[in-house]
Amino acid sequence: MPEQVEDRPPKAGDLVYRQSGWTRITHWLWAISLFFLLLTGLQIFNAHPTLYIGDQSGFSFDNAVFSMSGENTPQGPAGYTTILGYRFDTTGLFGVSEDRGQLVGRGFPAWATIPSYTDLATGRVIHFFFAWLLAGTLLVWLAASLANGHFRRDIVPSREDVRNLPKDIADHARLRFHHTRDYSVLQKLAYASVLVVMLPLMILTGLAMSPGMNAAMPWLPEILGGRQTARTIHFLVMVLLVGFFVVHMLMILAAGPLNEMRSIITGWYRTGSARHTRSGEE
Repeated sequence: MPEQVEDRPPKAGDLVYRQSGWTRITHWLWAISLFFLLLTGLQIFNAHPTLYIGDQSGFSFDNAVFSMSGENTPQGPAGYTTILGYRFDTTGLFGVSEDRGQLVGRGFPAWATIPSYTDLATGRVIHFFFAWLLAGTLLVWLAASLANGHFRRDIVPSREDVRNLPKDIADHARLRFHHTRDYSVLQKLAYASVLVVMLPLMILTGLAMSPGMNAAMPWLPEILGGRQTARTIHFLVMVLLVGFFVVHMLMILAAGPLNEMRSIITGWYRTGSARHTRSGEE
């Protein structure tokens, strides 16, 4: 394993130890958990592909804010997605999609769900397993990060970070990345939004939809605006997490994927220019 020589500020080309073992392990457990949570969540959503605001839903209520549906038309089956009253034809992707050469009514297509066929029971079993794994991993990460200083150093922006925010935004817009041991303020804000806001909110809304948890904590659905609102928030957070993942991958590719992947796999990160060599490594 490469070692950083002498106690001095790292120079361009130095390898610095950036990610602790706790950070790396929990990162990959989250990645696996969120993958299965997403695809099984879409399987569960397909059982009733409509979102509402409030505590109840049904024919006597007019509180739907999002839906996917299929209809038979003179031209054949058609899929529609409705968002806040605005209807869009999404045939072939949402509402109606191809399955074994046939157009069938289905919220999300088969390739986007686990299992790929309609099986709500299996989807729920897998979904709940990885939900508890995610929640447990988040608690472990929080305890370890508070203990080793990762939370204070790499997640919570400092006053200096806030002052540097405009410059950091401009640098990212120009794809100018500063390869240092410390996270930039945009990185801190992005990771904080996921780890401190989105994941806890995802867990809370998931608990609010559980009848068993409703009996134990009846106040939880109420503070979230009702069980149906909790389901809608749950879905929206999922969309935000997918958006974060896409941006995260693009930033890794732009900043140097080999260096970034080495950091999250081994913990070691090369600062400055990658043209510098050290310990026989390019």
